[in-house]
Amino acid sequence: MTTPSSAAAAKHVPVLRDRCVNLLAPAIEAANARGERAVVIDATLGMGGHSEAILQRFENLHLIGIDRDTQALKLASERLAEYSERIDLVHAVYDEIDEVLEDLGFPEVASVHGILMDLGVSSLQLDEAERGFAYSYDAPLDMRMDTSRGQSAADLVNSYSEAELSSVIRRWGEEKFAARIARRIVEARTEKPLERTGELVEVIRKAVPAAAARTGGHPAKRTFQALRIEVNQELEVLQRAVPAAVDALAITGRAVVMSYHSLEDKIVKQVFSAGASSSAPPGFPVELEEQKAELKILTKGTEVPTEVEIAENPRAASARLRAVERIKKRRNP
Repeated sequence: MTTPSSAAAAKHVPVLRDRCVNLLAPAIEAANARGERAVVIDATLGMGGHSEAILQRFENLHLIGIDRDTQALKLASERLAEYSERIDLVHAVYDEIDEVLEDLGFPEVASVHGILMDLGVSSLQLDEAERGFAYSYDAPLDMRMDTSRGQSAADLVNSYSEAELSSVIRRWGEEKFAARIARRIVEARTEKPLERTGELVEVIRKAVPAAAARTGGHPAKRTFQALRIEVNQELEVLQRAVPAAVDALAITGRAVVMSYHSLEDKIVKQVFSAGASSSAPPGFPVELEEQKAELKILTKGTEVPTEVEIAENPRAASARLRAVERIKKRRNP
């Protein structure tokens, strides 16, 4: 018989699981060596695959799991039931780390020893047809990670102006036919509101030249990515979340972030690079203590999955991992 826990495990193959745990391990072990109980935040809990691996390896550890998707939280709770005394699972968006810590009674902001972020859309969201994330299924045009609030993709495509749609599709989808797609969407919705993914896919097919569709993958891929990012405000959230994660780290604490497209990775790289750089003016003869870098970069560029991992989980192919360690207190606490 399939248990809820095994059902979640079957749906979810954690990307770079062992590498993530190994990167977090020194921070957890350092906390233990100081006589502290290590605290780790899985800021994008999903179905709990990474959290399960962390909890299995480290017995004296408290884990905080955050997710905006209530369905994912339910599955993760079932999967992690045996660790219930060592976990807090919270319905929140991952840029709300400070609020989550405060609500859970952590007295100091810089009190976390490890933070993991696995960005983008989850396997659960892609595979559940009725969620409307995938262009390969005909389903309600939703795309909300948190179905309890906010506008859906249908709300967006039926209310944004042609210029707004074109901007979203070009910026977040990096789609060169954004203007043509936006124009077709506006034309189509004058006859009937677009309410299903299948309807939107057909509109996009008519807008993208046949030659481009033959060589550039599915013609709706980039537009669906763009709409998903806009619906969930993913990049705006990420711009707040990465600094919040870095600020929450204790000395020797580590943050590990996996991104899946260049727009996400750019934000992560900028925050990590800024923290790992001296703030002393160029050519300044003496670097003051408060000007020294507060982070150490642990990865050379980005790390990527192995061919074996990609074969086991094709969705891992675009993953890019970066990690840092806090080596001194924040410059502006």
